[in-house]
Amino acid sequence: MHDDASYYSFVPSAYVQEQTAAPSRHRRKTSLLAQSNENTQANESLIGETKAVEDPREEIKGPPEAVLSRRAQSYADFHYAVRAIFKPDPGLGDKQKEEKRAEEIEDSVDFDKWYESIEADLHDSSHLEYSVYKDQLKFTESYLDSLSSTTNATLEVLAHLSHSFREVEAQTTTFQKQCEELVSEQHRVTRLADDIGVNVQYYSYLEPITRRLNAPGAGNFVRGKEFSDMLARLDECLEYMGAHPSQREASTYKSRYRSLLTRGLTLIRVNFVGALRDISQDVSRRIADRQLNETTMSALLYAKFRVGASELKEIAQEIRKRSIISKGADVGSEAEYQSLMNELYTSYSTTRGKLVIPLVTKKMADIAQAPSTSSDLVAFARNSIGYIKGVCADEHELWREWFEGDDGVYDFLESVCEPLYDHLRPRIIHENELAKLCELCTLLQTRYMRDLDDEVETVDLNQLDFYALIQPALEDAQTRLVFRTQAILRDEIKNYKPKPEDLDHTSDNKQVILQGININAPVTSGRKESVNDLSARKDPNTVEASDFPSLLYGFEVETMFRGWFPTLRKAIWLLSRIYRLVNSAIFDDLAHEIVHQTTLSLHRASLLVANRTTLFDAQLFLLKHLLFLKQQIVAFDIEFVTPDVSFDFSGVTNTFYELRDRGGLFDPRNLWRIMGGNLLPRVMENMLDAKAELDGRLRTVINDFTSSAAGRMTHPINDSARGKKSFDATAALHKTQQLTVQEVSVLRHKLNEYLDDARTKETLVGAVQNQVILNYEGFYEWFAAGMRAAGAKVGKRGKGREDDVWDADTFESWAEEVFAVKGQGFVGTTGEDSRRDSGSGTGSRSISRDGSV
Repeated sequence: MHDDASYYSFVPSAYVQEQTAAPSRHRRKTSLLAQSNENTQANESLIGETKAVEDPREEIKGPPEAVLSRRAQSYADFHYAVRAIFKPDPGLGDKQKEEKRAEEIEDSVDFDKWYESIEADLHDSSHLEYSVYKDQLKFTESYLDSLSSTTNATLEVLAHLSHSFREVEAQTTTFQKQCEELVSEQHRVTRLADDIGVNVQYYSYLEPITRRLNAPGAGNFVRGKEFSDMLARLDECLEYMGAHPSQREASTYKSRYRSLLTRGLTLIRVNFVGALRDISQDVSRRIADRQLNETTMSALLYAKFRVGASELKEIAQEIRKRSIISKGADVGSEAEYQSLMNELYTSYSTTRGKLVIPLVTKKMADIAQAPSTSSDLVAFARNSIGYIKGVCADEHELWREWFEGDDGVYDFLESVCEPLYDHLRPRIIHENELAKLCELCTLLQTRYMRDLDDEVETVDLNQLDFYALIQPALEDAQTRLVFRTQAILRDEIKNYKPKPEDLDHTSDNKQVILQGININAPVTSGRKESVNDLSARKDPNTVEASDFPSLLYGFEVETMFRGWFPTLRKAIWLLSRIYRLVNSAIFDDLAHEIVHQTTLSLHRASLLVANRTTLFDAQLFLLKHLLFLKQQIVAFDIEFVTPDVSFDFSGVTNTFYELRDRGGLFDPRNLWRIMGGNLLPRVMENMLDAKAELDGRLRTVINDFTSSAAGRMTHPINDSARGKKSFDATAALHKTQQLTVQEVSVLRHKLNEYLDDARTKETLVGAVQNQVILNYEGFYEWFAAGMRAAGAKVGKRGKGREDDVWDADTFESWAEEVFAVKGQGFVGTTGEDSRRDSGSGTGSRSISRDGSV
């Protein structure tokens, strides 16, 4: 492209150019063809002036003066520039030119020449403006052609540059992609090198660690930080080999690393055991050298072992954290290095046991020989267990300074407690007094055991669980307690032989004076109550208030037990003794058996009372004791029904005898006969529910009592009397009325002798009344049926004549007046029933008016 400076040039001119520069402005002017009239007039004046100009070129004798034209900034400036070029030379005036030419004319020829020259000038002057415009157009055309060619060349250059730029861009993009590929390849190679370096490092640890562990004196740096770091690196190497089993040498290096880790942990065990041995020998030597008091002995036994315990705990932790069972291991499997950890536990327990157990044994012997504890089981247990608890607490605290966690500590503490068991277990086995055994169980449960039902706060795992250590002693005491309970149940309840005075219920000792007793009052029951510190008694048959904590509400115990049969008194005594002292399931089994055997003994006693007195007295005797038994067992909250399981071998035994007699005992076909069919032993399961059994027997006794009493009153109208030919209904009715009036007074007198609770007595009287009415209703239906069969007219409702037979409603009204039952009685209602009845507004009776429970 041509530079705009090419427009500047030296333009030859025959005239002195007039320095009339175009006005300097930056606003673009209009084109030549669109100029205003002012410009047109200026052009015309310019033409006029041009006409008067004479050609001065003949006078110019040298090159014209060069004039540097100003660069055209626009098309208007270009117009002014053109005009400046063709402007006449201002050096010579018009007059001078004319005078000069006139002076040169000498003749006509000169005139003609002058005129010709003037004529041509005139002609040229007349066409000067158009010539100038033509030249201007040519100049503009050439300039525009040059500009167009320059523009085309520039466009070609730009197109070439654009093409070049596109090629450069494509090449740059390709180069960028190649660079990126190279960079990614570099990163891949770098990562590969890093991975190779990481993988190689797990293989590079083998040689230095092997040299370190097999070097002489390798155990000297066991307690250093470098040793722990080395074990950690071995763990990392083993983990890596296990995670990359496909690598070529992984299995080989894994086995070698495993052997190195075992070697390192073995060095820890050797160092740990050696340190324990040195401490033990030092302490033993100091103890043997001189006699030490308890304070000095304690400082020597514990303070000496605390020195350096933290360092040994850290190295022992290296074995412990590698003796954890991995996930997915079989149930019951042991961790790989658990045996090494167990050796540390055993070494520590053996070392401490040699120092502590002899002292504990000596202390137990001193306590056993002390006057206050030599013959008293509970006093010995209290003193000895208190001492053992202190020793175990100190040993547990010292153990936590040597090891992390409680693994193995309770095995060691059990060995420390062995001297206690050696003295306590024989005493428990030889203890026959039930009260002492109960007091021992109470002591162990209340002082050393934790109540799992009442425990709210989380158990501190760092504290000693002395319950686990004393549990064997409690189990021994409970086992002996159950055994003695069963022995007393067998000897004094099941096999009890009543004495004559036990069956002699005179008016003085028959009446049970229950002053202030409300049988239906809520009875405190539930397993949350515990029997605390039951006092021992020399005579186990003596009933004391402390034996019955659930019965001490509003009455005297001695008065309450007056007139009770010995087996009933013994049963309640046993239940109150063992309640909450043995496992609930065991207590339920014992309670069921005690209630069952007591019920049977009361039934046998009632038969003896019937032989000595009357059946009516026997029934009241049994009824009274069963009611007392039902009321008292509520306090012990017997929950479970125990199955009595036995095996019936009768079918197998008979078959064997049959095969033996026939000689085919070893015949396979006969053996298959035994295996098939119903010849295998049968399981016989008899459900033994003490409460249900007691309720059933009580129901039977009440029904027998009401039936017997009502039968005596309605004897003249019963089935046997009606079967006689001489039966007179009217006379029988009169006789029944007389017997009813007599027997009601006898009934109330007997009830007053045996029972004192008014509601119980009124309920029984009401039951007898209902039974009498039922018996009479049966008689009246028989009588009315006979009258209708004979065609006679049955009397209407109403009392009628005295010689007539009353209808059932009339007799019922009369019976209510005779029996005079006061209110509705409630017998045997439990405390829970009383609360429920009081809330609902209706009463629930254990004995209904018809005599059912």
